[in-house]
Amino acid sequence: MIKGRAKIPLEITAENAIRLAREGNSEAFSFLYNLNVTRIYNYIFYRIGSEDDAEDITSRVFYRAFGHIKTYEDKGIPFSAWLYRIAHNLIANFHRDRQRRKEVSLDDQPEMPHRVDLPETWIEKKQEMDLLLKGMRRLAPDRQQLILLKYLEDLSNAEIAVIMGRTEGAIKSLYHRALLALKDEMVKIGYESTENKGMEK
Repeated sequence: MIKGRAKIPLEITAENAIRLAREGNSEAFSFLYNLNVTRIYNYIFYRIGSEDDAEDITSRVFYRAFGHIKTYEDKGIPFSAWLYRIAHNLIANFHRDRQRRKEVSLDDQPEMPHRVDLPETWIEKKQEMDLLLKGMRRLAPDRQQLILLKYLEDLSNAEIAVIMGRTEGAIKSLYHRALLALKDEMVKIGYESTENKGMEK
């Protein structure tokens, strides 16, 4: 009697994980979870300013994603954009339920394990970073969201449009207005550009 060969487990990679997850492979979904959980948590945390609530919403994002992964359609944008869209909807529900936004204390803000891709002139010093975050939180929620997605996650306008449910043209326009508004808020809280600072010690 000829014995069949043992089936070699398929290696899960970034290229095949989505397809395998859609086919019901739970290990593939775990791979996608580990690949995206930090960035999704960071995004939610910056939007709501509460560690406990951010952890809860992050869990719900992936629970919902797991329940709908079989209906996921690849539209040529990163899988993370779909997760951000789910997070966006859950955050909106969170704010509607609470009827108020929570502000995170800059002194209590934990160090983020995810890199922060902000313009170099804005992050030369931690103090400048804190001022930037303070200025961002003075903006309207949609402007905060756009700047976070643009600089925290380095997403394209097309990807952000999917997440925010707007056209790419609308994102470009909102982005321009958001930067102008952020500049105004930074001036109000006393931010000075590096070029204008003296050599004070």
